Amino acid sequence: MPTIDSIIEFNRTFVENKEYENYETSKFPNKKLVVLTCMDTRLSELLPRAMNLQQGDAKIIKNAGAVLSHSYGSIMRSIIVALYELQAEEIAVVGHYGCGMTGLEPEPLLEKAYKNGLTEEKVAEIEASGNNVRQWLKGFENVEDSVRQSVNIIRRHPFLPAGTPVHGLVISPETGALTVVDKAE
Repeated sequence: MPTIDSIIEFNRTFVENKEYENYETSKFPNKKLVVLTCMDTRLSELLPRAMNLQQGDAKIIKNAGAVLSHSYGSIMRSIIVALYELQAEEIAVVGHYGCGMTGLEPEPLLEKAYKNGLTEEKVAEIEASGNNVRQWLKGFENVEDSVRQSVNIIRRHPFLPAGTPVHGLVISPETGALTVVDKAE
């Protein structure tokens, strides 16, 4: 059975049994916090518990490596919307040790994409539109430095409300221990 079929089957029972009632909250984060973190599966439940975040406490945004690479991309837009429209007042960028983005080089990923139908022509077309594919696919060397870089991009953003605290942390995916790498004054 495909995964989506088992999800749909489970969901029918979930709704019929009104299990959603355990998760009711508003769209506004109770702790007025936005968290940008990695999509790593080890963090799905560990990170909120390690940060004492319950259902509805924070807006949690996930991507590969908790990396903010573009000041005007969808990640930064989500942060800005959370601050202006959803009553968030504080931001935490949370990377993690042992991240798959650490040391990621674009060539092996590109080779896999070529084997799955990507063509050199498509890459050339993308790059002709002003996008550097290899830079876009490249990871980082040090998670703490990467978190600091994302924090700095957010802090310098012209839409960031004055005085908004932006913090940088790194979590251990084994223990949940948090290391503060940049704490707002």
